[in-house]
Formats: sequence, structure tokens, C-alpha cells
Amino acid sequence: MKIFYAVQATGNGHISRAIQLLPYLQRYGKVDIFLSGANSQLQSELPVRFRSKGLSLFYNNTGGLQYKKLATQLQPYRWWKEVRDLPVEKYDVVINDFECVTSLACAWKKVPSVNFGHQASFQSPFVPRPARKDFMGEFLLKSYAKASHYVGLHFDAYDDFIYTPVIKKEVLQANPRNLGHFTVYLSAFGDDFLLKHLHQVPSFRFELFSKSAKQVTRSGNVTLIPVNQQRFNESMINAYGLITGAGFETPAEVMHLGKRLLVIPIKGQYEQLCNAAALEGLGVTVLKEIDDQFPNRLLNWIALGKVVTKQYSNNIPEVLDYLMETYPKKGISLDLLYPEMMLG
Repeated sequence: MKIFYAVQATGNGHISRAIQLLPYLQRYGKVDIFLSGANSQLQSELPVRFRSKGLSLFYNNTGGLQYKKLATQLQPYRWWKEVRDLPVEKYDVVINDFECVTSLACAWKKVPSVNFGHQASFQSPFVPRPARKDFMGEFLLKSYAKASHYVGLHFDAYDDFIYTPVIKKEVLQANPRNLGHFTVYLSAFGDDFLLKHLHQVPSFRFELFSKSAKQVTRSGNVTLIPVNQQRFNESMINAYGLITGAGFETPAEVMHLGKRLLVIPIKGQYEQLCNAAALEGLGVTVLKEIDDQFPNRLLNWIALGKVVTKQYSNNIPEVLDYLMETYPKKGISLDLLYPEMMLG
């Protein structure tokens, strides 16, 4: 089989999952990767055949999105050219991990595709949402990467097409220890902003993974470390607890390891608000922001925060078997599946 696998590179989680899936996908045939976006800091040896700037995310230093910078990427001619030239029709299977160009190319060329990953789970009304739903956020989660089929991943199997997370082999096989430090990965915040607050808790050690650090450096009770998959895994596995955004892969891994978890969703990112609602429902501590009260809240979490443990397993063979067995065959009518996206 010829397999087209579109991977969103607006964060490290999509890349990390693709690295785990690739050896299993290659059992079905030849895999070509389409990498879209430019936010991931992970280095990988994925067989990338196609690249796109896609729609990357940009953050300010205090945990929010830079909307003006996001808007500069809306270049209709570039997007149209990429949609037209992407050869999705030449593949037997098109797997889309929340990537818009691939979705539009499949709609234009009437090629079936499967939206596979965490965002696909939001097609289900049973997946947790915040108390106040956001109309535009809901629309983007459901329509940004429209497909003819969906296979979702979430913290729990909330629906019949949703599976539990794909956990890295290194985490599944780990023997967790507690070396006393806290692992911090908050990519939407600047280093100086985080250091100002972490320095106010001098009794505890923090390993801060930084997208701007070029080498390991010390700043008081904080060690700044360049983003590196192996180094991050080691830090997380040996940590007392982890402080991160309300993403998907990392919180799932922390719960699997039975570590203390504190999440801070990125402001204005609806998916993270949904994840935060799901995690809060499981008992995980969620903070809305980092402000002057953060040191006190951090100490309270360290002392009283609930440890939520989820035992996940290697479900990749099961998930991919389901995906391949239910993949729509070419030649079916997609007019009903892409009603709002048929371009001609």
C-alpha cells in the first residue's frame, strides 16, 4: 500500500505520535510524510516527502496567542497552490493528523481520508468541553481538517471511534523514580517570565525545557534545558511532578507514570480549554493563568494536589487495524461528507 500521512507540526505532540506510529504503519506499506507547520522543536528521522508552512502558532511571553502574526499566514494563493499540487489522489490511504491543506486537497479531488488523532475525538458530543463553549473553537476543531472518516484519541474512550492515548515506548517501558525535581514544559511562556515566578519557590528544583535555550544552564533553583525528546523523557520519568500546558500527549504520559500533574491551558486556545475540562474532571489540578499568586498556588499543589493515575497500554496495532479496516474505499461519493468544503 502507498500511505500518505499528514502530520501537523504546530506542536511536539503530533511529531512524537508519528514517530511511534511509523514502524507499525510501514508494516502496511510505503509511508510518505507531509509535515505542515513550524512550531515543533523535535528532531526526527521521519520520511518527510512533502513540506508546508501550513498554519503555525505564535505565542507572546505570557501564555497567549499572537493573533496578528497568525493572520499574516493567510495567503490564499500559496494555500491554493499547495492544495492543487498535493498528490493525495496517488495514494491508497490518506491519514490526516489535523492538517488543513490535506483536508482541502482531499475535498477538491474527492479522495477519502481519515482524520486520525486527538482532534478527531471532538467530532463526538460526549467528549468533555468547558462550561462555556466557544462557537468558533468548536467550528475549527470539527472543520479545520474535515475528513470522510474519524479515529480519535483521548484520555478516555468517550465514544466508539475514540481510543485511549498512544504512549511512547520509552514511557510504557519506564521504571518511574522520584529524584525530587519538577519538570516544566510551558512553550507558550517566555523563559524570563517563568524564571521570575519559579525563583520565588527556592526550596524546590525545576527542570525547565526551553525552546530558546541553546545549552543546559543554571539559574538559581532552575535548570534550563533545550527541548530534546530523550532528555525530556528522562526528566519526566524521574520527576516528582510535571507542570505543562493542557495539551494531550504529555498529560497522558504523566498520568500513566503516576506523577503529580499541574496544567495551565494556553489562553485563547479552545482545544486546551477542552482538555483542561477533561483533566479537571479526572481530578487533575488546573490553573487558568500564571500571576502574582502563582508561587502560593504552586506550593498548595505540591502539598495537597491529587495524583491521578491512568494505566495505558500499547494500543497502536489495535488502532491501526481499525483504521485500515474502516478506511473508505476510493470511488465513493463524498458530496455528503464534505458539503461545506466542495470547491468545485
